[in-house]
Amino acid sequence: MDSPLTLIPPAPLRLEGEGVRLREWSEDDLDALIAVYEDPEMARWTPVPSPFDTAAALAYLAGAREARAEGRRAQFAITTDGVLPRGEALLFRSGTDERDVEIAYGVGAAHRGRGLASRAVRLLAAYAVRHTGARRVVLCIEEANAASAGVARAAGFALTDDEPVLRTSRGRETVLRTWSLTAASRAALTP
Repeated sequence: MDSPLTLIPPAPLRLEGEGVRLREWSEDDLDALIAVYEDPEMARWTPVPSPFDTAAALAYLAGAREARAEGRRAQFAITTDGVLPRGEALLFRSGTDERDVEIAYGVGAAHRGRGLASRAVRLLAAYAVRHTGARRVVLCIEEANAASAGVARAAGFALTDDEPVLRTSRGRETVLRTWSLTAASRAALTP
């Protein structure tokens, strides 16, 4: 089977709905990207470098462009106006089962509590259901990350019985639980 992400059209891909606009990052977003990721909560729950300074942001953008060009991952700035990044949503093939696509997300501290993450996840999940051919759309969340679990539930995902996923990030092993888009949520997204 081809990679589920082979169906993502060439950049730039823009998605709009749910009151959010997802667009790919650009060099003009450097300061906003730093503002999103230079945050103790982002450092705690995501694999991005910490501190997240200009050098880290430039490397992150270069890695995003490379992964996009290779069809491995698409990374989107979460905006409400198509301009100001308030967070990030990513779509990539699951490392656990290549038949699945995984979504990851994070919202900057100044923009939390507005439902941006759950709306961005629903929008990206709708795209994945309609265009990737993936068996499942999944989220992998650390068990102690109550905020992300809340986003998962609000976006129509349910905790699965899958074995925990072990990932190493910045020298720390993390145990992640898999959440899958529910059948009812998936059906609502299918044309």
